[in-house]
Amino acid sequence: MTFTVTELAKALGHSGGAVGNACETLVTRGEAEQIGASPRRYRATPTTAQAAQHTPAPPSPGTSAPPPARTAPPAAQGGRPDPVIRPNGMAYHPRALAELPDVEALRKLRKAGVPVLLYGPPGTGKTSLIEAAFPDLVTVAGDGDTTVGDLVGEYTQDPGGGYTFVYGPLITAMQEGRALLLDDATLISPKVLAALYPAMDGRCQIRVKAHKGEAIMAAEGFYVIAGHNPGVHGAVLTEALSSRFSVQIQVGSDYDLAAALKIQPKAVRIARRLATAQEAGEVGWAPQLRELIAFQKISDVLGMDAAFANLVGVAPLEDRDTVADLVSKITGRPVVALALGRQL
Repeated sequence: MTFTVTELAKALGHSGGAVGNACETLVTRGEAEQIGASPRRYRATPTTAQAAQHTPAPPSPGTSAPPPARTAPPAAQGGRPDPVIRPNGMAYHPRALAELPDVEALRKLRKAGVPVLLYGPPGTGKTSLIEAAFPDLVTVAGDGDTTVGDLVGEYTQDPGGGYTFVYGPLITAMQEGRALLLDDATLISPKVLAALYPAMDGRCQIRVKAHKGEAIMAAEGFYVIAGHNPGVHGAVLTEALSSRFSVQIQVGSDYDLAAALKIQPKAVRIARRLATAQEAGEVGWAPQLRELIAFQKISDVLGMDAAFANLVGVAPLEDRDTVADLVSKITGRPVVALALGRQL
């Protein structure tokens, strides 16, 4: 027999996200098999029963249950939370949010069913935070060309020449009780986003008109979180979208983290100065953590002079002279945008 994550979650009484993660772990160990992908179905292997024997037995009546697994990153010496490893293997360093580590705060909001919108310039770590908080994440990379089919699914030609409806990320997240990230949500057409809203309100379901009007109910654990880059051309936070996200969190670059990562101090100082000028409306651009990490990599490969020149070059044209003046002042020598020189 084969089972979907939703069927297993209902039978076991656990969230779809937790069951989905457990199934993937079993498949990785060879203790279960995945059959199909839309939706994912699983079946037992000869080693599944042996794996089940190592599962802790439930507490006997009248005894206390074991403490729940920690949902927050453990605190390191000095009270700082340890880094959280993202799916790509990179470490995320938690930041403070409402007197909690941000990862823990987002997990609490998910448990309470409160959707979150993170907003701020590109490169400030919005996606990194969300990936660290939700290992079961399903992501939609939004842009102006995103269609309803990209969200809910569409018919795809199969090897036999026929057509099969393949569920999209929204339905996958709903059926499996997973977190759904709308990355750059405000670049997606409001008409497309409207297909999502019934899943976020009290109905917790959508109807897939393209697939015989099929009704899809959201499994326990389904959660929507979004990212918004206010300064990006075409990004519009409509009232309809904003009203769906009860918590909206501004995300800026953590320049203290940049210093802790041993990025060149002068580069961090330049970024701080430009960020202050940006807040005062004196300049439109400031390097974010992403640019500072790139700066250090370029410096390690091509040298510091080239890294500073590239920092000037990646600034928008309207801010480039201001950035060049500041870089030159702090480094103590003239700096212009990185460019090819004479023929060697």
